[in-house]
Amino acid sequence: MNGADHIDGIDGIDGIDGIGIGDNGRALGGFLRARRGRVAPEHVGLTGGGRRRRVRGLRREELAQLAGISVDYYVRLEQGRATQPSPEVLDALATALGLDAAERGHLTTLACARRGPAPRARVSPLLQRLLDAMAHFPAFATDHRLDVVAWNDLGDDLMGGLSDPARRDRNQARYLFLDPASRVVFPEWEDRAMEAVGQLRVAAGRYPDDAELSALITDLSARSDDFRRIWATGEVVMCAAGRKRVRHPTAGLLTLDYETLHVPAAPGETGLVVHVFSAEEGTREAAALAATLLRSPRR
Repeated sequence: MNGADHIDGIDGIDGIDGIGIGDNGRALGGFLRARRGRVAPEHVGLTGGGRRRRVRGLRREELAQLAGISVDYYVRLEQGRATQPSPEVLDALATALGLDAAERGHLTTLACARRGPAPRARVSPLLQRLLDAMAHFPAFATDHRLDVVAWNDLGDDLMGGLSDPARRDRNQARYLFLDPASRVVFPEWEDRAMEAVGQLRVAAGRYPDDAELSALITDLSARSDDFRRIWATGEVVMCAAGRKRVRHPTAGLLTLDYETLHVPAAPGETGLVVHVFSAEEGTREAAALAATLLRSPRR
């Protein structure tokens, strides 16, 4: 084993210093390193051999073998020296690494060099009216940097006081990683933190020239050990639907269903994501949300 492979195994450092913000070639290499570090050789039919493994996960030559490409070409990919790999190469790497649909999409995004500013997503009067009309459902909207840009009354309360910037940061990632109150609001804090980092990683790959996004990621990497740890995993997350537990300041701990709705800024662009929470009729959570709405002084 060469010295470079040994250094590769220390992904925590590369995960921040080598994130490649503004350089998708470096970001592609960092993503591939993080993902191969998560694949156990025995799970893909490889044996460890008689020598002690000093690299977490797959070695470079092992991944190259599984993907059917030369070791030299794979090394150049990881080092950001090979640009725009073919769809066939990307598919082979994704299959060898066991990537899911979101991770495959991110890999393709990193391989396609996109330049230019991120689109400015605007909160239209219609969008705000829609949020206000969903009075019985906590709802808020975020942009690709996870800035919360619009909300309704229940969304304000549920997310820790969005209407008061002195009470909480309106950037969801800064709130999660820099404000201890977020761990009270979100009992499954680690899951919420992984989501935030995964979404920022997708955004950074899609908009490598976004200076504000780069500054956010750099700031969080400097100020939060947890952010550095999670970023180093190469986590990729796309907004979806499911169920979350959230602690409301008066209603207490609530288990709510959630759905995400996309409002494109332009054709093919991310735009805004509207997060809507709800509870099944007849449940304690539904009654708690209704009671909270009635008590709200803003109604």
